[in-house]
Amino acid sequence: MFVLSILLVIAAVVVWFVAKARPETPALKLGAVASLVAGVFFGIASCVHVVSAYEVGVPVTFGKVGSPMTPGMNLKSPFTNVTSFSTRPVDLNLSDKDVIEVRSSQGGVMQAEVTVKWAVSPAKAVELYRLAGNEESIQQRLVFPDSREIVRNVFARHTSEEGYSSAREKINTEIGELIKERLAPRGIDVSTVNLRNVKPSQKLQDTIDRKIQQKEATDRATEASRTAEEEAKRRKIEAEGIAKANKILNDSLTDKVLMNECIDAFKQAAKQNPVYAVPCGGGDGNPLIVDGTRNN
Repeated sequence: MFVLSILLVIAAVVVWFVAKARPETPALKLGAVASLVAGVFFGIASCVHVVSAYEVGVPVTFGKVGSPMTPGMNLKSPFTNVTSFSTRPVDLNLSDKDVIEVRSSQGGVMQAEVTVKWAVSPAKAVELYRLAGNEESIQQRLVFPDSREIVRNVFARHTSEEGYSSAREKINTEIGELIKERLAPRGIDVSTVNLRNVKPSQKLQDTIDRKIQQKEATDRATEASRTAEEEAKRRKIEAEGIAKANKILNDSLTDKVLMNECIDAFKQAAKQNPVYAVPCGGGDGNPLIVDGTRNN
């Protein structure tokens, strides 16, 4: 723009002298004045730079980096170039082709999807310009590799089961704290880190499935063993009860008692037959004759 203003001023001077040489063409003088005004306008505009809201500008004049420019109108040299950085949070999504392959303390391989929300610190814009050059380079050269490294290091301190289930919240907190600690001195403010998804690799998933099947088989075998043990105890108690009952019965059944029981049984049968031979026998071994028509 400054070059354009110089060219317009030169053109205005040339047209002015031509107009003086041709007084019959007053329009040339008007053209010279208009060219001069335009040249002055563009000259002034080249010395002003407007920084938008939620941005910070880094001026560079002949290779020398100046102080950061705040939002609003800023004066600068016509030879100064300004690189703008957004101070709004930016999402770095480590998923799909950028998904992070991590390894647990046991050697199991998993895939972790992470979102890092970061923003440029206005006070550190000059340092970030020196490190990266522009906003895209900041993400690719600083945020991206540091985040991947930290995610891998944190997962390496935990088991596979902790990584994809029991300790995900703890791991997410560790990753967020370490990323903030790493990037803050460089002028990158990390607001949140979200560990969105962790899934085991196919090989690890097969191992997990086998362990689950083995655990289920062990649980079934343990339950069967417990049931068999309880059944054995029940049968033992039942057998001991029967044995005790038999012993009591055996001790109480004398020959005389057995004979009386036998006679009473056949008395009932003798009601249908008036005279009934009872094979119980007496004390001398002879059978008894029971007359069912008599009361005694």
